[in-house]
Amino acid sequence: MPYGSRLAAMMTRRIGRECVYTPSARLALYLALRRWCRPGGRVLMSPVNDDVILFVVLAAGLRPVQAPVSRWDGNIDPAAVPESTWRNVDAVLTTNLYGLPDRVVELRRRCDQLGIPLIEDAAHAIGAHVDGQPIGTFGTAAAFSLSKHVAGMAGGFLAVEDAPTRRELELLRDDLLSPRRLRDDLTTTLRPLARSAVRKLHLVRPVWRTMQRLKLLERDEFRMALHAPRLAGSARQAPSLTAYEPWVRVDLHGFRSRHGALVRGQLELRMARLDGNLARRRAGVALLSGTTWATPALRDRAGDGPPSLFRVPLLVHDRDALLERLVNHGVVAGYVYDPPLDDYAGAEFVEPSPDPSAARWFAAHSLPADPLLARRIAGALTRERATPAHPPLPTSPRFDTTATPPTPLGQ
Repeated sequence: MPYGSRLAAMMTRRIGRECVYTPSARLALYLALRRWCRPGGRVLMSPVNDDVILFVVLAAGLRPVQAPVSRWDGNIDPAAVPESTWRNVDAVLTTNLYGLPDRVVELRRRCDQLGIPLIEDAAHAIGAHVDGQPIGTFGTAAAFSLSKHVAGMAGGFLAVEDAPTRRELELLRDDLLSPRRLRDDLTTTLRPLARSAVRKLHLVRPVWRTMQRLKLLERDEFRMALHAPRLAGSARQAPSLTAYEPWVRVDLHGFRSRHGALVRGQLELRMARLDGNLARRRAGVALLSGTTWATPALRDRAGDGPPSLFRVPLLVHDRDALLERLVNHGVVAGYVYDPPLDDYAGAEFVEPSPDPSAARWFAAHSLPADPLLARRIAGALTRERATPAHPPLPTSPRFDTTATPPTPLGQ
């Protein structure tokens, strides 16, 4: 029986596609990129994305091409992508940022016209739908994460169209897995329990401040340090997951570790409770979407009922200061993707967006709110007198695309 087949079968029943179980969504995404993209290919993607995803794309030997995005949700704006760019990309990678779906119908149409694969990063989007169809079933393949919606802090899937492809990818996955270690399994099992205990005992603030003081966090900023000279050296070995492992493993060192029965059993129990988790998220989204900080991209979906988001992007002024003050209210808001990837990495490692203005604005003003903590966050923002942010008109000087981007981090 293939590794993780019971978990894969649970996901297959949910979305109706063949699924491969992986220790993480980042490994699932790497499998997809290696299977459908030739080394040296160009991948269109949103610059408002986790830096780990950038390094997964680089590890697959590909050139990340940064797309213009919607200033309301940070996802690719297909209409704003120049025709010259469309003619010169070899694949499209969605983000479904925070669970807000990409414009997958339009992206799938363009990919079909060009004869290139659409790969869905659905790590934030379990339970999301477009026109009644699940996210993860529009593309050639889709990567899902169990560490997000069920707080398993491990586990992922790669959804594909047919059983022969699934079996092929299972073999490729097995070649990439590192050996199982009991210590890693115990750590993976206990971490979500410890995190839950910290929240229930109202210890978020002292624990977080202590970790900051002791420098126990892998990121000093929203982005990890780039280490550009070392990264350039790794490019000579691409495609190679091992060469890029120092970047790909950040925040999840066991991203390619073979999970034993202890971890898989816990994930099966958590996945069985997924529908309840999604329902609680919808309730939190409904509350936050009615606040003055909610993005119109969320309000526009209100007619279909509140979506089940991983995070709710609230648009606020002085976002960085607010994030720091939220810790005093027992809220640590992660998943901030600022600066955009082209500003972060520079033209040496990515092709910059032809119009970076919307990505810069959204990345600087988006506060990702956990819908499971909706009341606490809304109350904290009210007490902090948070000011809602509204993007300037596209003709504003703040949207001058000729402005010099900041120096990449770590250089």
